[in-house]
Amino acid sequence: MQTWTPIHRRTLLADLGRGAFALAVVSVAGCAPAASASPGGSPAPSPGDGSAAPSDDATTPPSDAPSAPPSASGAAFAWERVNLGFVSAYILSRDGEAVIVDTGTGGSAEAIEASLAAVSLDWEAVGHLILTHQHGDHVGSAADVMERAPAAVGYAGAEDLPAIVVPRPLTAVADGDDVFGLTIITTPGQTPGSISVLDQAGGLLVAGDALGTGGGVPMLPGAQFTADMDVAKESVVKIGGLVFETLLVGHGDPIESGAAALVAELGAAG
Repeated sequence: MQTWTPIHRRTLLADLGRGAFALAVVSVAGCAPAASASPGGSPAPSPGDGSAAPSDDATTPPSDAPSAPPSASGAAFAWERVNLGFVSAYILSRDGEAVIVDTGTGGSAEAIEASLAAVSLDWEAVGHLILTHQHGDHVGSAADVMERAPAAVGYAGAEDLPAIVVPRPLTAVADGDDVFGLTIITTPGQTPGSISVLDQAGGLLVAGDALGTGGGVPMLPGAQFTADMDVAKESVVKIGGLVFETLLVGHGDPIESGAAALVAELGAAG
């Protein structure tokens, strides 16, 4: 498990063996919006396959739905990468409770479970599921995760809620909202409701597909999978103005030092 004083990196391949998932993370910043690609990297179908059909279950609940308060100690989160080959999910944990950020494609729940076990947690410890955006390689196992983690409250950007099919209503989050001591940062562009997750105490940002990484540096999201590239670039500039050291992305390896400065450079380059 990584802790933040000092920060260490552990990249877990979900204890399923290096033969089950590809180790090479494809250095693309965007992701396809289809939901049926396998964790092993099978091609995703076209957006018209109906996998992201609206559901009455995935609606915005009452606005007074509370999020858990941060711990009194203000402690940083430990993080664990669930490397699913071409995409990653993340587990953020603190005080015996876990937040899962994104779920990979369909069929990824077993890998997430193995990652939880590696940090001595289980589904009962999962109190929160944050979905950075609606694309199928990030929400493909959301329904399965919520079934296995009965206490988990799900969150997503309001604009993306209708396209995410889950068994319980999701809570819509906005810029600056708090989820268990994590700060929601709205970073639209790839989708209208894209969000990122900031751990201010630990200097950690989980950016979903607002950014990718390659060769140790941040990258713009892939234009072919981005709804509005101009808005996406504005989100990159916004991220570069935040304070963090470590950057976790959906596609690419983590950057564990000086990440905000590198993102600021990318944003300035346009």
